[in-house]
Amino acid sequence: MNKKLLTATLLGGLAMAQAASAQQFDDRWYLTSSVGFNVQDNDRNTNDAPFVTLGLGKFLTRNWSLDGELNYQNPHFDHNKDLNWSQYGISFDARRHFVRDGRGWNPYLLFGVGYQRSEEEYVVPRPDSPAKNKRGDAAAKVGVGLQATFERRVAVRAEVAYRGDFNNKSVTAPDENWFGDLLASVGVVIPLGPAPAAPVAPPPPPPRPQPPKGPCDDLDIPPGTLVGPDGCPVKISIDLKGVNFDFDKSVLRPDALVILNEAIEILKRYPEMRVEVAGHTDSIGSVEYNQKLSERRARAVYEYLVNRGISSSRLVGPVGYGKSRPIAPNTHPDGSDNPEGRAKNRRTELNTVN
Repeated sequence: MNKKLLTATLLGGLAMAQAASAQQFDDRWYLTSSVGFNVQDNDRNTNDAPFVTLGLGKFLTRNWSLDGELNYQNPHFDHNKDLNWSQYGISFDARRHFVRDGRGWNPYLLFGVGYQRSEEEYVVPRPDSPAKNKRGDAAAKVGVGLQATFERRVAVRAEVAYRGDFNNKSVTAPDENWFGDLLASVGVVIPLGPAPAAPVAPPPPPPRPQPPKGPCDDLDIPPGTLVGPDGCPVKISIDLKGVNFDFDKSVLRPDALVILNEAIEILKRYPEMRVEVAGHTDSIGSVEYNQKLSERRARAVYEYLVNRGISSSRLVGPVGYGKSRPIAPNTHPDGSDNPEGRAKNRRTELNTVN
């Protein structure tokens, strides 16, 4: 019979505990109350009996709680049910909860210490005048249980524990030093006060205003391309003014090397840029001669760029234009020679290409 009652108590507690949801740390004080069945130590020669508890506690952390709890039970003697045998006490119980988010119940381990007092009536020598033995002793308790959450206001607790009562003056068992009782119970846990407010997430920042769309935003602009304030590619020109040659020569002068080195830095800064290497001459000499001379001048610049790290795939040419593209007059309006103009025409250019 006792085993059936114990099993029914545990199954009822499990069914109620399954109905709750995920455990969160709630540090409110709470009231506890439970009813259960006390399987008495056989050495006492008393019947098993129901018991009740009332307590106060709180969670110290998400996984640990501490309760102070009063208990009362009233077993009877097998041989004389008219005599009183009451038992009551207090315990301080620590519970280690194994909390996992997303489930409505969580198992725990129980460790408790306390004080148990018993009041036993016994017959001396007249049956109509029983005497009483009142005795209080230390007690300890261990157990396991399941507890639901506070999300439905009242949580449920189902528990099985073993309590040791260090009573060595019992009238019903004078030769025993202590007694061990099995306790099975189902109870409620009622938090006091309003539930803690959930942290409020800060509002998302307002969306940044998008700048108006530019005329070239939809273009596929290759990396390294210089763009202007309107987002459109800017055509880059490399000014090689000063890369001029002596008359009838194709050898680079020292002053020309300074300008070419600056052009190399520009080409390295914009690796997508491709340029045409073009050579020119003044008007003195035949067309055929000036064509070859302009090609030699373009070749001198071309080789200088390649030898200093500019890939030949970025260079178009070398191309010679002879005397066909002067940038200054070779003669004055009166037909006389113009040395300054001819010097400007003896040049090499880098022209950007797509």
